[in-house]
Amino acid sequence: MSHCLGKAFRIYVSVNQGDFCLAVLLLIQANYSPNSPTMSSLSYSTPDEDKVSWTEKEGLWLNIVVKEEDEEEDVFGAEEEITVILKEEKTGDLINTRDRPNSESGKSPSREPDPEKAKPERRHQCSQCKKRFAKFFKLKEHERTHTGEKPFKCSQCGKCFTQLAGLKTHTITHTGGKPYHCCQCGKNFTQLGSLKEHKRIHSGEKPYVCSQCGKSFSRVRYLKKHERTHTDEKPYHCSQCGKSFTLSEYLKEHKKIHTGEKPHLCSQCGKSFLSSGELKSHERTHTGDKPFQCSYCGNNFTKVGNLKDHERRHTGEKPHACSQCGKGFLQLQELKTHERTHTGEKPFQCSQCGKCFSLLENLKRHKRSHTGEKPFQCSQCRKRFTRLANLKDHKRLHSGEKPHNCSSCGESFRWLVSLKTHERKHAGE
Repeated sequence: MSHCLGKAFRIYVSVNQGDFCLAVLLLIQANYSPNSPTMSSLSYSTPDEDKVSWTEKEGLWLNIVVKEEDEEEDVFGAEEEITVILKEEKTGDLINTRDRPNSESGKSPSREPDPEKAKPERRHQCSQCKKRFAKFFKLKEHERTHTGEKPFKCSQCGKCFTQLAGLKTHTITHTGGKPYHCCQCGKNFTQLGSLKEHKRIHSGEKPYVCSQCGKSFSRVRYLKKHERTHTDEKPYHCSQCGKSFTLSEYLKEHKKIHTGEKPHLCSQCGKSFLSSGELKSHERTHTGDKPFQCSYCGNNFTKVGNLKDHERRHTGEKPHACSQCGKGFLQLQELKTHERTHTGEKPFQCSQCGKCFSLLENLKRHKRSHTGEKPFQCSQCRKRFTRLANLKDHKRLHSGEKPHNCSSCGESFRWLVSLKTHERKHAGE
């Protein structure tokens, strides 16, 4: 018997052949004599639950280890321990034998996903802002927002980016490729995100809702910009003049004023612009395209900003209010111009005579007094004017139009100044 002790035996048994204990006894009878005295003391130890597993389809492998106590003890006191461990031969889920399903039914226990394992653990934490990430590379990308590191550089123009995806998107601007296509209007886009945002124009979807006033927006950046009207937050500051902005892209465009940079060039006339939006608006002057339509009157506009301003005339909305006197305005620029009446600020200075103006348009008109320029010409009589308003007034001489009506008697006038003079007669001034 000594030649068998301490050795391991391995046998494959199908699940349908019965309990694994019978297989163990058959194996023992094959290796020991039935008349051996040790057979009377032979036993096996029951394995722990977590060590016993089975698979219905593949059957069982039985690993059997036979051990012997000290040989100096009485032969009838000798005890041989057989440890039986059931293990899957092929990869598969391990199932406790106590929970084994009925072999006849062939049903396997339900495997529902653990809700705690559905979301990966966020083990990687930013040392500066304590934000956590599930993946290490996401943490590294986030840390660049603190350090300002931009390791991905464009080989054509030298522009740098914090993420490789940003560089890949940028390179498309050099090749002119726009792989994302709108199936409704045929417009093409360089980024998938831009296409998704564009599709909301067709669907009218506005999924981003302000928690304070309930107003909805089609883009998250529009919502963020709007939310700052409630808080008056302007987190982006110009390092040269100290001016603050609600959005980072506004700051970027503003910085070009200091550098004189106008990187966006019109392919038809060669005129340069600070931003791509300004260039697109300008290009519509060549094509005559007016893609933005008023839902109230059907009037079309070349700029979405002009459409919004126009629609407020229908609704009467004046969202931009003066913090000092409470007066409301349709446009933000109108508010800024009005605020200068309180502060007395005149930021626009003539380089030739030093005279200052509160409005840029007034400065431009003033400069024509030095140059003698008259850029606005009548198409009918070829007369020229320094101001567009003067040209419009002049054209009424040819058309006979009298758009200014007296609210008291209904009389019409060609010019606003004529109407005001007339109204004083009713007032007795």
